[in-house]
Amino acid sequence: MSLKKLMWRFRYAEWSSLLFIAPAILLFSIFVVYPIFQTIWLSFWKWDRISPGVWVGLDNYKKVLSNPEIYSAFSHSLVFVLFYSLIPIAVGLLITLLLLRVKIRGESFFRAILFLPQIISTVVVAISWRWIYAADGPINALLAKFGAEKITTAWLGNFDTSLIAVGIIGTWINYGLAMILFLSGAQRISQDLLDADRIDGANMRQEFRYILIPSIKGEISIVLIITLTFALRNFDIVWNATQGGPGNSTNVPSLFIYKSAFVNRYVGEAAATSFLLAIVILAVTGLLLLARRESHD
Repeated sequence: MSLKKLMWRFRYAEWSSLLFIAPAILLFSIFVVYPIFQTIWLSFWKWDRISPGVWVGLDNYKKVLSNPEIYSAFSHSLVFVLFYSLIPIAVGLLITLLLLRVKIRGESFFRAILFLPQIISTVVVAISWRWIYAADGPINALLAKFGAEKITTAWLGNFDTSLIAVGIIGTWINYGLAMILFLSGAQRISQDLLDADRIDGANMRQEFRYILIPSIKGEISIVLIITLTFALRNFDIVWNATQGGPGNSTNVPSLFIYKSAFVNRYVGEAAATSFLLAIVILAVTGLLLLARRESHD
């Protein structure tokens, strides 16, 4: 076979393989790439979704960055990082360590029950917790039963407790994800290694530090990225639980964007805020991926 025919076959195979991924590239371009560029383009316009748009350049970004509400919203997201990410990771690690040391009957069923909050619709979760937190809900009823009526309150309607109350909902949702991923990573740990470690007299703290953590560093970084992203872009839980209230005590950037675009009709400011939020999320994700890469090196 001549060299010319070989080159033609190689190029044909190359182009034919591209045809298989062309539909995916097309859909990705339509539903991801185009909306991103459309959002960036809208961020330079003043538009209320009714009258013609007016080019304002960077004015929308200046307005957003000079608005104290956006800084308050981001500060609430930082609080949610604790409840949506760090606490679930700690709880997941603790459950994983306990299951490594103690074998229980029906462990698969136990895992499924703990993972259940992750697969339930967040709308259902938020509505359920609204009932739990209500003034006449089970939490206040339990407190009253033990003589603690003075601290009962409408937990989601109180300026002092609403942010923490929403954060606890996020903890309940995310700890199951952390646990499942950590347990999957812990399966790589040799039982002989664990037995030898315990024969040598290692306690739970030493097993946690020198065996469990080094073995699941990859899973920890993955869970950290997923839960941090969830905390920063959180919308549905806050919207269905408090709608950002009372006042702005549980307002978050995603809710700020929604109200700007669909309530106040400041579409340009909403687009600018969306782009800034995307930059923050990408920066955080990039830093975590870089840290993960360096830890593996």
